[in-house]
Amino acid sequence: MDDNNKGMKFRHEMKHLITPMDKLILKQRLNAVASPDTHAKGGIYYIRSLYFDNVYDKALSEKLNGLSRREKFRIRYYNGDTGFIHLEKKSKIVNLCNKQSALITVEEAEDILKNNISWMAEDGRPLVRELYTKMRGQGLKPCTVVDYTREPYVYAPGNVRVTLDYDIRTGIRCTDFLNQDMVTVPVADNGIILEVKWDEFLPDLIRDIVQLENRRTGGYSKYAACRVYG
Repeated sequence: MDDNNKGMKFRHEMKHLITPMDKLILKQRLNAVASPDTHAKGGIYYIRSLYFDNVYDKALSEKLNGLSRREKFRIRYYNGDTGFIHLEKKSKIVNLCNKQSALITVEEAEDILKNNISWMAEDGRPLVRELYTKMRGQGLKPCTVVDYTREPYVYAPGNVRVTLDYDIRTGIRCTDFLNQDMVTVPVADNGIILEVKWDEFLPDLIRDIVQLENRRTGGYSKYAACRVYG
């Protein structure tokens, strides 16, 4: 593990691309043993993310080429509430992942969208400074909006989180992240993604529940799916 990852807590992660029938089966199983995420209203919430990449499509290429170590930056908010915008960096080493997060204001998000970023250089939040460094040094810039619906479940043993993501949509060459009326379109392969994250161990009960016939662990990326439009 390199110096940038020292001290970071990594979690295990696996993904499956599943069918609508799989989703119904999983919901029945999960509702019997797990709890809905308390942040989800009516069991679901809506996520809007804006991913960063550079002119060489660094983040996209690392994903498509299957690099074992990679990272990506995004800003996101939930249920249309721009009062709580998160700047996030997701790091991945093989099947282990880590997410660092910092709250930013809507005004700061607007500045980032406009490339008014000089203020970030001396900001007190390390993640904000890191994004600034990589916007300057690697040419990262706002690239693609990704919208989707999520149904999350939690299971305390192992600190397990199971999510069902669907209705994945994107803007066509649009990064109007804060505009609630932005026109979005479904991605071409608009499937349902099952994600399972856990700490040191995955309880057998959850492992058995998420096993589906003829479904294998995969590396589906909502960001990569949305990049089909540019």
